[in-house]
Amino acid sequence: MKLIVVTGWVISGLGKGITAASIGRLMKSCWYSLTMMKLDPYLQIDAGTMSPFEHGETFVTKDWFETDLDLWHYERFIDEELTRNSSVTTGQIYLSVIQKEREWKFLGETVQVIPHVTNKVKDKIREASEWKDITIIEVWWTVWDIEWPHFLEALRQFRGELGRENVLFVHVVPVLRVSTSGEMKTKALQHSVSKLRELWIHANVLVCRTDARLTPEIKKKIAMFSDLDENRIIENWDQKSIYSVPLNFLEQGLHNIITQRFFDKTVECNLDDRKSKVEWLLNPVSVVNIALAGKYTKLDDSYISVVEALKHAWASHQTKINIHWLNTEQCEDKNREVFVQNFIKEKDIRGILVPGWFGNRWIEGMINVANYARVNKIPYLGLCLWLQIATISFARNVCWLPKANSTEFDKNTLDPVIDFLEDQKNITKKWGTMRLGNYEAYLKNSSIVSKLYKSDFVVERHRHRYEVNPKYHDILQNNGLFISGSSKDWTLAEFVEISDHPFYVATQAHPEFKSTLQKPHPLFCGFVKASL
Repeated sequence: MKLIVVTGWVISGLGKGITAASIGRLMKSCWYSLTMMKLDPYLQIDAGTMSPFEHGETFVTKDWFETDLDLWHYERFIDEELTRNSSVTTGQIYLSVIQKEREWKFLGETVQVIPHVTNKVKDKIREASEWKDITIIEVWWTVWDIEWPHFLEALRQFRGELGRENVLFVHVVPVLRVSTSGEMKTKALQHSVSKLRELWIHANVLVCRTDARLTPEIKKKIAMFSDLDENRIIENWDQKSIYSVPLNFLEQGLHNIITQRFFDKTVECNLDDRKSKVEWLLNPVSVVNIALAGKYTKLDDSYISVVEALKHAWASHQTKINIHWLNTEQCEDKNREVFVQNFIKEKDIRGILVPGWFGNRWIEGMINVANYARVNKIPYLGLCLWLQIATISFARNVCWLPKANSTEFDKNTLDPVIDFLEDQKNITKKWGTMRLGNYEAYLKNSSIVSKLYKSDFVVERHRHRYEVNPKYHDILQNNGLFISGSSKDWTLAEFVEISDHPFYVATQAHPEFKSTLQKPHPLFCGFVKASL
């Protein structure tokens, strides 16, 4: 086992996740097999119940596990699908230890944080690291928080068990600039390194977050106080794009610092393909305005995977995408059509993209947006719930079913075009009714989606409960809402589209979860092309 542990101190939000993911990109480009992990302090078992306002978007792994969005950062940087083994919470660890104690598996032994909790943490890391050359572990939040001792102690113990040459601690710290004088100050960094040593951990590499390049004098000072060679002080100054961070690390030789410690050699690392993509992202040749209609528009992290998937398509088409947030609450009242129309015209909107969410707030506003895009031939891409919204809108306005709705929003609706399937209705276990993780979809020949995917079979990630009611499939399709992708038995609608429209496509899945800079998702690329 070779472990790279990424920690941080002083303040949160320094970019530990992007640092860890960028190191992963470097090591992957050096042809090492790797996996990534996140150690989280919260007591939840997973991130499924966390509010997007508080914790950002919920991400879903291919094996049905709900995590925070940092795992998505990892996946899109290393171009590899991770599993539930990559997400470890304090809640998981303590639940496992307590259950074991209740089952008398400790045989009356006093159960303590050391060694029982720390041993469980190490077991989790060993399980995730099996058959991999390198494991990169991000320790969330800041060192010295009260939530952290069990995780950091387990990692410290690993250094002794595996040998110092097999464990590398990367510490992310800020170099603060005083606004009045413009001076860079390192005192907070010095305290951070000192506090880490109090936990018997010596940082092997410092990643310094700054708003500008470090001066030689500052770099020398940091090296002296942190007891490191100057080449171990890595500068991570503000970039125009987070996708430039691996390129920045490559220029400073971070990959060779790692390979020299782990394998006693230097290696070639080629990121030319990534460099060209970043160039296209930073130097677009055209511009298009897209409306992102949502419920949580006050917090960008609520839809970060959708925004980043748009950037991947942006790089692919060399087209800058200006995102204009359309709050669906404002599309609810009697003047909704005028509001949407004015918004579209004022912003010169060429496409409407709508991400998924849960709950019944502002549903009528969503239905109005979907209908406006259909009637006015504006390219429309709907994700997850928005397939259901598009279906309700189409049923009401085209199929002569004015009371059509979802039983999620109206349990007594006369036309439940969206409903639980029969085998779901008897499930009482919490989350048991959800479709989570990877599911197969079979695409119909000559459909828009089959042409975009260049295939008649795809696998996409899901996170939802309700489905398009199979009883309404025929009436919807007979009136023009084409179910272009479904489960193998054709009971679950996975994709819908309208043929006589520039681009009106919706999917029950979350395709944004599988989009990367190297492999932009075909649905987003098709949407951007249609908007152009």
